[in-house]
Amino acid sequence: MTQDRKNFGAALAEALAAPFAALPLSFHLGFANFLAWLLRDVFRYRRDVVVTNLSRSFPEMKYAELRQTTKLFYRHLADIFAEAFWFGGRHGERGRRKLNESRIVDVVNPQTFNEVYDDSTNMMVLSSHAGNWELLGGWFCYNHNADVPFRSGYPEIGVVYLKLKSRVWDRVMADNRCAMLGDTGFDGYVEARSIFRFALSHKEEKFIYIFPTDQFPYKIASRHEIGSFLGQPTQVMTGGASLACKLGMSVSYLRWKSVGRGRYEVEFVPICRDASKETPEGIMEKYCSLLEKDIKEQPWNYLWTHRRWK
Repeated sequence: MTQDRKNFGAALAEALAAPFAALPLSFHLGFANFLAWLLRDVFRYRRDVVVTNLSRSFPEMKYAELRQTTKLFYRHLADIFAEAFWFGGRHGERGRRKLNESRIVDVVNPQTFNEVYDDSTNMMVLSSHAGNWELLGGWFCYNHNADVPFRSGYPEIGVVYLKLKSRVWDRVMADNRCAMLGDTGFDGYVEARSIFRFALSHKEEKFIYIFPTDQFPYKIASRHEIGSFLGQPTQVMTGGASLACKLGMSVSYLRWKSVGRGRYEVEFVPICRDASKETPEGIMEKYCSLLEKDIKEQPWNYLWTHRRWK
């Protein structure tokens, strides 16, 4: 009975949101300007954490630059909410077509994606909280190049997530992230605690695993000291890298670059072709080196509201 009420709560929230989610992306980005002001100056949402993270990661920043970067970050954070809300209103084939037409994300090197996919038994794609990770559910709609990443249909995909405490919002977020895949039979949205069991049970099938891995390690997560990251001693989760090493997957880094409001370029950066010949620690050190470089190029294009150093 509790589960039914929870499902009803999610259905009600989605029904109320649907008319607004259907509005154009430009409307949502316009509202994001107001939302950014609310988050930054009215509610001061985790502002102390944001400023502390930025100042420690970029000690060379002058006060004026730090203030401007903070302002840009909150606008980016509001854009993430707005883009994700809009994304949840794109359903089925029509939604995929609209998403393609929006050009919200461009995959800049689909040919590399093809090559790695063809040469891999399974693929591990390590992603971060740069860009807008909430848009990953539209990955196969984003190639506007004639060289289509996958020759036919949708490949097997496993997207790793951490379950939310609220069952209502956990269901709402799952439906939002997978909105346009509802008619494809997609069932690869896998909770972090189940990913090893899921991968082992599907090891004979060719899967692409998308694994977010830049948070401070969860209590249940395996971890590794990588030395200095953004000038601070850092621990990282090694679950995705460990799984790749165990099953001999290829490993790649997913680079997100903001090229304008409501516009991202995503690049697929290979780290290794056979992780069984690497160590999880070595893979994560290479991954963090790539991520650090990207953060330094666009400091505001990253999620600073979490305590990544404890």
